Amino acid sequence: MNAPDRTSGAARRAAYEANKLQKRLLRLTGQAIADFNMIEAGDRVMVCLSGGKDSYGLLDLLLVLRSRAPVPFELIAVNLDQKQPGFPAHVLPEYLRARGVPFHIETQDTYSIVTRVIAPGKTMCSLCSRLRRGILYRVASELGATKIALGHHRDDILATFFLNLFYGGKLKAMPPKLVSDDGRHIVIRPLAYVKEDDLAAYARIKGFPIIPCNLCGSQPNLQRQQMRRMLADWEKRFPGRVENTFRALARVVPSHLMDSSLFDFKAVRATGAPCADGDIAFDEQPEDAPGAVQLVRFAD
Repeated sequence: MNAPDRTSGAARRAAYEANKLQKRLLRLTGQAIADFNMIEAGDRVMVCLSGGKDSYGLLDLLLVLRSRAPVPFELIAVNLDQKQPGFPAHVLPEYLRARGVPFHIETQDTYSIVTRVIAPGKTMCSLCSRLRRGILYRVASELGATKIALGHHRDDILATFFLNLFYGGKLKAMPPKLVSDDGRHIVIRPLAYVKEDDLAAYARIKGFPIIPCNLCGSQPNLQRQQMRRMLADWEKRFPGRVENTFRALARVVPSHLMDSSLFDFKAVRATGAPCADGDIAFDEQPEDAPGAVQLVRFAD
């Protein structure tokens, strides 16, 4: 009697898990596209490809979704070669040709500008981001792109929210869809619902030829990295907290905040009729929330 083939069994399990992961990523990406009407018939979508796991994942998922979409749209991959020392310029063209994806490589030496202007040890992200953004908007116009797709995911959105909250004093995050700074393009984030860990696992399964960023992404003390460590710690110690925080971004109640530009507090008057924006003296906290205080409701 032959012994069980453990190798083939492990391979089947790995294939099953890989298929399940891809289905989840496609479902979440498709849901985000539908929820925010990100892609419409006839769109020419410029996919910004950095060589990192997130942008590779974005392109791969959009290619699959395009093949199944009820409406036609085009994809064109664009990479900005910032002339970082040691950047392997051949990797992306070879990958994109093998996938049959139209692409454009834009070469601009922003690396020299950033390293000349920013003092050693200081954060380079802000200037680097502004330079990239201006170049990509120009390229989008030249290529006739109607949408600019970025690879930001759920964890990027949450990290941005907490950065603005802790350091900027604002309730602001990365929107899944917005008008570009020049007012001429729509920027979309189809991975808005996707977890970073899932994208990392997907990149390993797919074997994407990852190109590490040795400019801003390599700076260890960035505030954004601190936010990511905080979220990872929460995920480990308080399961569900990160997901609930993300859901809260789509369940905003302006009448229970303090921004008078969103809600006219001065006009609030007692009408004697039930009010959807009203309350029962205190907001109730979930009973299982850490540190929740149980309030006693007195009978009328």
